[in-house]
Parts: sequence; C-alpha cells; structure tokens
Amino acid sequence: MARTLTAARSELAAADPVMAELIKRLGDRSVVTRRRGAPKPDAYGALLRTVVAQQVSSKAARAIYQRVLDLFGGTTPSPDQILATSEADLRGAGLSGRKVEYIRDLAAHVKSGELELDRLDELSDEEVIEEIVAVRGFGRWSAEMFLTFHLERPDVISGGDLGIRRSIQLNCGLDELPSPQEVEEISQRWRPHRSLAAIYLWESLADDVTVGGT
Repeated sequence: MARTLTAARSELAAADPVMAELIKRLGDRSVVTRRRGAPKPDAYGALLRTVVAQQVSSKAARAIYQRVLDLFGGTTPSPDQILATSEADLRGAGLSGRKVEYIRDLAAHVKSGELELDRLDELSDEEVIEEIVAVRGFGRWSAEMFLTFHLERPDVISGGDLGIRRSIQLNCGLDELPSPQEVEEISQRWRPHRSLAAIYLWESLADDVTVGGT
C-alpha cells in the first residue's frame, strides 16, 4: 500500500504543478491520515457518519458522531437500535430532525435487505452511487464520500463538495468558485488518482470548512 501511494503521489505531481506543490508542502497524506487516527468503521457505520457530516464542518461532524455513539455505549448502533431509539434522544446527541429521519430510513433499508451493504464492494463506482442514493437523504455527495473513505476507491472526485471547490479556486488561482462541472473538467488531469488529489485539496485548506450536501 505504501509503495502504491508513493507511486500515486509521484504520478500526480508529474501530471500537475498544483498537485506537485501541494504534495511538497503537505507531505505524505492519504485517506488514512484524513481520518485523523479514527478507526475505519464498517459500511453501516460509514453511512451513518456520512449523514452526520452533511452540511457541517469536519470538526463538528466528529463531535456529533461521537455523541451518537455514546448513546450506544461507544459502539456503532445496529439498525434495530437506531429504530428503537427515540427521536428526542437522537436529537439530544446533536442530530437535526431531518437527519434523524435519514438515519432511520437507512436503518430500515439495511434491515429489510433493500440495501445490501456486503455486496457494494463488488459494484462499480456508479452502481454503488445508484444503490446509496435510493436511501432518503443520501445524494451523490454522500455516495462519493462512501466510495472515497470506506471503499477507498482510487478515482473519485466530488464536484459538489464545497471544500474541494474552494481549494481548487485558491490553489489554481481562479477568480470564482468553480462549478461542479468545472471541477470535473479540471480533475481529468488527476486521473486515475482523483481520490488522493481530493485528500490534498481538503488538507490544503487552512480552515476546516463545511463540506458538501447530501
């Protein structure tokens, strides 16, 4: 893995001077370092955390998610536990009413078998996105975060992520925030390592900004 990451960094740096500068300045970064030492959750836990992260800063998301875990003895709650927990308790952990609805719909999809988490790793990126967006509250951004941080797919870029858009604007010297389509176009030079490029874009931001939507 280390050798693969080293090769990916070298290819990114060779493909784009912006990436070369970020890699030189930030050093060795990866999905693992972006998780800030947090253990990799299971697929269900990863999707729960994605709901928590919607429309809040990374710092706030980590704090709220920990409070949710604390409701269940510090462990990832099962779908049955989520469905059995009152809305008041879940909101008391910092979740909005809408996010409570979203995690309950996720729990219901997993419990019923409509969302088969064990087989997602067998699907293509677009097939995974299709499966996840069928759950209420999960849009393309949520699915892209799952692909990047849980399945660790190597070539994912989230054009709708505000942090990525801001970072591209700053690091590429653009006058305006790039549109999602412009992010997609710019990112072509980073293939097939766009996930790693995204990590460097996020890490380059001085402030822990609010990230994308659902």
